[in-house]
Amino acid sequence: MPEVSILSVLRERAGLTPHDLAFTFTDYDRDWEGVTESLTWSQLYRRTLNVAHEVGRNGSPGDRALIVAPQGLSFIVAFLGAMQAGFIAVPLAVPVPGSHDERLSAVVTDTSPAVVLTTSGVFDIAAQYVDDGAAVIATIAVDTLDLDADQAVSSEIPEGPDIAYLQYTSGSTRLPAGVMISHRNLVANFEQLMPDYMAAHGGVLPPDAKLVSWLPFYHDMGLMLGIAAPILDGCGADLLSPLAFLGRPVRWLQAMARHGKAFSAAPNFAFDLTARRTTDAEVSGLDLSGVIGIINGAERIHPSTLVRFNERFSTNGFRPEMVLPSYGLAEATVFVASGSNGRAPAVVEFDPDQLTQGAAVRSPGGAPLLRYGMPVSPLVRIVDADTCLPCPDGTIGEIWTHGENVAGGYWRKPEQTGSAFGATLADAPEGTPATDWLRTGDRGFISEGE
Repeated sequence: MPEVSILSVLRERAGLTPHDLAFTFTDYDRDWEGVTESLTWSQLYRRTLNVAHEVGRNGSPGDRALIVAPQGLSFIVAFLGAMQAGFIAVPLAVPVPGSHDERLSAVVTDTSPAVVLTTSGVFDIAAQYVDDGAAVIATIAVDTLDLDADQAVSSEIPEGPDIAYLQYTSGSTRLPAGVMISHRNLVANFEQLMPDYMAAHGGVLPPDAKLVSWLPFYHDMGLMLGIAAPILDGCGADLLSPLAFLGRPVRWLQAMARHGKAFSAAPNFAFDLTARRTTDAEVSGLDLSGVIGIINGAERIHPSTLVRFNERFSTNGFRPEMVLPSYGLAEATVFVASGSNGRAPAVVEFDPDQLTQGAAVRSPGGAPLLRYGMPVSPLVRIVDADTCLPCPDGTIGEIWTHGENVAGGYWRKPEQTGSAFGATLADAPEGTPATDWLRTGDRGFISEGE
């Protein structure tokens, strides 16, 4: 494991600022008004060590540990504890009760886990997917352990593979594939996204800022924003569940408003839902002027949604430049590029007929596309998918990216790994690396340097 990892940073924060709040989670399932639980850095670290001690009794470093738990502090502790034990964590969604989740079954087959970490409330649901009699797989409800016990447990991380966790893709068009994210990938991507999003603040979150998130922890954006970034930055996080947001979207706004400075993220549908589903009475008095930014990513961004959201909450102090359009993918940990740098999202119109021919020609009144900046790190190039030659500006091609954030491939899928990872750029320009590119499979183009 590299010297700096999410685990080494957690240990440092527990030593230097033990009593500062690390994570706060508001549970709206137990009470409509919310029940809040918090952990300090020292509490979080102690619970991580105790989970690691229990996990280590059920396998060896390099074994897989599935995290099948509801959104909450137990999920965070389970995820960190699995890695602390030297296991490869596999964050997953809890299946809907009474249904069969083929995706989870496929992941169980793919990973051959040694242990499943869950909670008492969903223990039976999680256990049914690994209780087939073919292998002995331990299922542990982490909330039943004495997590705050001050027992003598080792803080050393056993030697094992550098893979921190497997980020499973959606599996909507194929069997789910586990992207192998290393500890270095995670830290590197955090170090790449912070200067981009926080350009106006010296590349770091301002003092007393808080990350706010309802995004599911098993999703790449939710894992970075809700678990990794709060630890790596030290700012901590104010969290709620996806269901709490969907049930009453104003809760997301309220969470951001209760902090003088807040940073958050959501997919495009959430901006639309929040604009449509909040009432004037709900948002009356909410002050959003302190919001540092909200990432809009994980799905295609519709310009009309941004206009609707800005107009709906302008009287609450929300400004257009607070929305940060972003592009990324799990194979690159999460972040690749954004349209931030203190600018309001910009729509550029292109001739639709030319676009179908593979050419990007700016044309007022044409097809509206969102502008993204060219990142310094990671590298991004537009490449002809057939020849692997760089495309000239204004020509549509495949988006390729290169950097320490690019994962090591797909778990136990060498053919898929070979078709996407480790690509070679033909006739690479001077100063541009020729090898180890990630072929994203997405299409884009460069126009006027963006």
